[in-house]
Amino acid sequence: MIARLHGKLLEKTPPLIIIDCAGVGYEVEVPMSTFYGLPEVGAAVTLLIHMVVREDAQLLYGFGSAQEKGTFRQLLKVNGIGAKSALAILSGVSIDDLVAALSSQDVALLTRIPGVGKKTAERLLLELKDKFGATGLQVAAGQKTAVQDVLNALLALGYNEREAMAAVKPLDKDISVSEGIKQALKAMSK
Repeated sequence: MIARLHGKLLEKTPPLIIIDCAGVGYEVEVPMSTFYGLPEVGAAVTLLIHMVVREDAQLLYGFGSAQEKGTFRQLLKVNGIGAKSALAILSGVSIDDLVAALSSQDVALLTRIPGVGKKTAERLLLELKDKFGATGLQVAAGQKTAVQDVLNALLALGYNEREAMAAVKPLDKDISVSEGIKQALKAMSK
């Protein structure tokens, strides 16, 4: 399976791009959130890939971050959501807004996404409520960051999800857990 592509960006036509990797052009579909972050045609690009092999096609879906790819895979697990719908959801709403909608059970926000009706939005809320927590996408083993540890510590101290999320949002990804807790508590005391 193809997990990552690195090469020269040959074409950009939403939602399709073509990446030249050692003389082979790969056609990759990307959500608009990834598309807007792509460099100019001719520049080097690296994307994380989700590959789908079907009887009639081999399809590549590209993402600029592991969080986008993980969210895409979680969306595919929802009954009735295929790759096109998952791309539309990622193109229509940021991951943070999606997580907020799932946390607050906000059907209205989800129905504003093109192609997502009330029944689909309710199914998303029902099937993903345990997959997304206060930290967004639950992280696979070995990918846990210090910021997520800080968030868990704040939740364990009794702060609610909204307060804790606001406190950790400005933290640097590379911060140590102890320094992150100090900064978050300082920010919350203001």
